Formats: sequence, C-alpha cells, structure tokens
Amino acid sequence: MLNKYARAFVTKVFTPFARFLLRLGITPDMVTITGTLGVLVCALVLYPLGELFWGSLGVTIFVLSDTVDGTMARIRGRAGTWGAYLDSSLDRFADSAIFGGLVVWFARGGQSDLTAGLALACLVLGSIVSYVKARAEGLGYTANVGIAERGERIVAVLVGAGFVGLGVPLVFLQVVLALLAVASLVTVVQRMATVRRQALATPAPDA
Repeated sequence: MLNKYARAFVTKVFTPFARFLLRLGITPDMVTITGTLGVLVCALVLYPLGELFWGSLGVTIFVLSDTVDGTMARIRGRAGTWGAYLDSSLDRFADSAIFGGLVVWFARGGQSDLTAGLALACLVLGSIVSYVKARAEGLGYTANVGIAERGERIVAVLVGAGFVGLGVPLVFLQVVLALLAVASLVTVVQRMATVRRQALATPAPDA
C-alpha cells in the first residue's frame, strides 16, 4: 500500500523535473546509477561516522531518483526490461549499503552490539525477501505479497535512524529494526507459501 500511493505522489511531483532532465540530455540510466552512488556514499560514509540524521536525509534524497528514472523512461516511451533490471540490481547495492552502514557504526567500538545485530538481521532478511520474489518470477510464478516490501523497509529504517540522529533514544531504532526483521521474515514465509500454492496447482508435465 505504501509503495502504491507514495510512488504515485512522488511521480506526480517530480514529473516536471524528469522532463527537465530529459531536455538536458540526461538518460534514465544515468539517473539510476547516480542515485545509487549517492546512496552508497551517504550510507557508507555518513552512517559509519555516526551522522545518522544527515546520512538518512542524504539517502532519502537519492532514493527519490528511483522514481525519477522510471518517470523519465515512461515519458520517453522506452520503459522496458533493461531499465527494470538495472534498477532492481542496483537497489540491492543501495539496500545493503544502508543496513551495512548502520552495522559498521553500531558494531565499531561497541556502540551497540544489539543494534548492530538487528541491522544485520534486516540486511540478510531483506536480501532473502528480494531473492524469493526474483526466484519465483524466474520459475514463472508471482510473489507480489508481503507486509514488508522494499519501500516499507527503506522508509522504516530511514525514519528510525534519522530520529535517533536527532536525539531520540536508541531504543526507538532498536524497536524499528526488530519489527522490521520480524516483518521481513513474515514476508519471506508469505511469498514462499504463495509460490507453493501456485506450484501445487500447476499440473505436472506428462512423462
């Protein structure tokens, strides 16, 4: 639900900006790559320095490019499989950087082993959530279900880290990460159950 309505709102807001970039000769792929590089820098430089608010703000700005590049492709009438593949592939780098940066900060010097462990759990489970869906689609099934899709996971961690960076007690981020880890695990189970139902409903090929 969050993905659907948030993406529609952001698309409407940034459509003029997308048209402006196209007039400058900038391509959707260039925006995708630049956005990912921006996320990597903010997450892997600012988070390990303990700059949780500025890191989250920077990541948020660059994450918006995930909508801008798609809007640009649709305006050009060239939205296709390559753009979707590139976008999804680079998303894995961005997601890993966000949670990885938090792991580094909280694990380094014993800042908070609990928070580091929770962030690591979210990183691993988030990767599995994405893999389960990709593997299902590779087999001809669909797995577009779950309570913790990518949009929800990214918003939750950025809000949690950003507020802690502003002085909110660390327990707030710990609760967010714990709930996010549980939600990610539930999403994995939901997607696997969905694929299992489709697989069992598919007639076996004749011998």
